[in-house]
Amino acid sequence: MLTGVHVLLIGGDARQLEIIRKLAELDATVTVVGFDGLQQPPEGATPAQLGEELFDNADAVILPAVGTEDDGTVTAVFTDRQLKLTGEMIGRLPKHSKVYTGMAKSYLRQLCENHGIALVELFDRDDVAIYNSIPTAEGAIMMAIQHTDITLHGSSCTVLGLGRTGLTLARTLQGLGAKVKAGVRRPEHYARAWEMGFEPFYVKQLQHHVGNIDLLFNTIPTMIVTAQIIAHMPSRAVIIDLASKPGGTDFRYAEKRGMKALLAPGLPGIVAPKTAGRIMAECLGRLILEDHSQRGNGL
Repeated sequence: MLTGVHVLLIGGDARQLEIIRKLAELDATVTVVGFDGLQQPPEGATPAQLGEELFDNADAVILPAVGTEDDGTVTAVFTDRQLKLTGEMIGRLPKHSKVYTGMAKSYLRQLCENHGIALVELFDRDDVAIYNSIPTAEGAIMMAIQHTDITLHGSSCTVLGLGRTGLTLARTLQGLGAKVKAGVRRPEHYARAWEMGFEPFYVKQLQHHVGNIDLLFNTIPTMIVTAQIIAHMPSRAVIIDLASKPGGTDFRYAEKRGMKALLAPGLPGIVAPKTAGRIMAECLGRLILEDHSQRGNGL
């Protein structure tokens, strides 16, 4: 149980409602900022306005999937107020406190480093990333169906990157009857792709493998689907880029060619916020409980 643990949760979307519910079940004291647009505050939480004093006794600070923007702004869909995290706020946290987010940009990393506060990025964890790959794959397939006039069964699909998300997506496409090519960078991923019945190739040879495809899904967060690659693709092909912003596709050139190219980061929170929220909630509850137990044992 988290009795006696004070959690400050700032901003976010529908996923945060599941996190609040889980922490309240664990008997944490939860203060929430950025939920004044709801008719009723989340059950088990105390609403507040953002101020430095809120940080004085917080054992944990929970931020949205993307912690802050580059100027410190915190995304909050349930309020019209602008929320901004500052160094003065982080500086007032107790030194044992931790900041939790999905992924952090340099602004948040620098704030925490400057003030000696531990930062935990949940999406770096294999367990969270693998669980999240399920709604991500479902969302990518939903987009593919919406933006094509063919069935996925029998279609020619290329998945770039066979990491935690790419592997789930490729296997799901294969299960729907698509012919799946997998672009990889590492020999062990090449071997795994072959073992699973995909057609593997190394991404450095990408332009030789896009000449007759229907769909290209990218999970690699670097510019990989360049103008040169797009020039070799049929104009009917649809690109769905799942990498974090700004993605790995030359969207300008795709538009110039009249091709559909869609940037779709954050799909779990869009297509299945309740499931995505439960994934984050389970992990957060476990991590905060571990920290609380260690402090109680004097570790």
